[in-house]
Amino acid sequence: MTGLFLLQLFLYFPEDKSEYIPATFWMLLFLVLTVLTFRWIVRVSKRQEEKTKEFEEEINRERQQQKQ
Repeated sequence: MTGLFLLQLFLYFPEDKSEYIPATFWMLLFLVLTVLTFRWIVRVSKRQEEKTKEFEEEINRERQQQKQ
């Protein structure tokens, strides 16, 4: 019973719905920044993967040359 009362203290639904506009703006801004950051991380990860594959191929070529 006390938990329900505590939750009601923090709930606020404004009568003037224009108060939602700034919150919506900030939420959209952070959503866009999150998507851009995620795409940037994926792009950097792919570049690192390509570099790692090239390095691995180079090492394998060197090993093959040493065996011959």
